[in-house]
Amino acid sequence: MQTLPPNVTVLDHPLIQHKLSYLRSRATSKKQFRELVDEIATLMAYEVTRDLPLEEVEVTTPLERTQAYRIRGKKLVVVPILRAGLGMVEGIVRLVPGARVGHVGLYRDEEKLEPVEYYFKIPGNPGGREFVVLDPMLATGGSAAAAVQLLKDRGARNIRFMCLVAAPEGVAAFRDEHPEVPIYAAALDRELDERGYILPGLGDAGDRLFGTR
Repeated sequence: MQTLPPNVTVLDHPLIQHKLSYLRSRATSKKQFRELVDEIATLMAYEVTRDLPLEEVEVTTPLERTQAYRIRGKKLVVVPILRAGLGMVEGIVRLVPGARVGHVGLYRDEEKLEPVEYYFKIPGNPGGREFVVLDPMLATGGSAAAAVQLLKDRGARNIRFMCLVAAPEGVAAFRDEHPEVPIYAAALDRELDERGYILPGLGDAGDRLFGTR
C-alpha cells in the first residue's frame, strides 16, 4: 500500500486506472491520447469538485414542488498551465458547464532555471472563486508552484491542483511552496530521471497531445 504525502490524493478508481494504462502506452495514437486525457480529467473532476459549496433551491417536478441543491453561483475556475493543461479543460467544463476558464503561460529561464510568466488571464474577483489548476504532469513542481503563486498574488485563496501523473520530487517541491494546496493525481510514480522526466510516466504530455514530436 503506497503511503501518500499529506495533501496528496491519488484517485485509484478502476476506470481511471484502466484508462491511464492506455495513456502510458507508447503505442497509443495522438487521437487516442487526447481522448484519454479528456476522459480521465472528467472522471477525476468528480472527486476534485466533491466539496464545492451548494445552495438550496426550490424546483417543480412533474408532481410537486421540492427542495434541491445546486452549486452556489458560478464560482469554479479551471486554470490550465499552457500548453499541456489545455488537454484537460474540456473534460471538466463538460461536467461543470458554468465553470470559467483562466490561463497561465510559463516558460523556463535557462540561465536562472526558474519559471517566467508570459501570459496570465483569470476572471475578476479571484478571492471569491474556487480555482483548479491543471497540468497533466507534476514533474519538478516548478511550473505548478509558480502558477499557484501567480494566483495567490492576484488574491486567490481557494486553490487545488490536478494532474494525471506526479513524481515524488515534484510533490515535495510543490508542498514546500504551498503546503495548504491539495494535490489530486491519477498516479504517483517512482521518480524523475536525469532529464526531469517522470518514470515510468507517459512521456511528454504536450508533445503527445499536440503532435509536436
